[in-house]
Amino acid sequence: MPKHIISGLKYLAAVELRKKGYAQRVIAEKLGMDRSTISHYLNGRNISWNSIQIAEVVRNLCPRDFFTLTYALVKDKETTRTIVQICSIRKYECDVKNSCIACGICADVCFMGAIVLEDLKAQIDSNWCCGCLLCGEQCPTNSIEIKEVENNGNNRTY
Repeated sequence: MPKHIISGLKYLAAVELRKKGYAQRVIAEKLGMDRSTISHYLNGRNISWNSIQIAEVVRNLCPRDFFTLTYALVKDKETTRTIVQICSIRKYECDVKNSCIACGICADVCFMGAIVLEDLKAQIDSNWCCGCLLCGEQCPTNSIEIKEVENNGNNRTY
């Protein structure tokens, strides 16, 4: 069953990349798969609809559960980061307040590698933030603010 869920997640990622105009060769490279499998996925072959439905459920979990479950299934950090970044249905804006002391704890706990220390302050790449909130929970100065950007223009702050 785990292999079917992984296949479903990779299918979802392949479809998202195809929508963005990527060629099958590039999609295969990004997902660590061969081109023929990508071709089959994009043509609706070699994957069960149940796998896709389960992958959709995983994709719709809270962000922390989505990346945790994906990592538990895939067992590879880079592949997990790629799938989560491509398949994430939520987008975030990240802000680090001036109270940041550049301790680096946030960068250490960020699974997605979205945080770096620069000029004695944490910098968060919103394109890679998956919204798991681990960084904010671990920040000793409460300097991290993550906002979910919603399609209707409203933002929720965490």
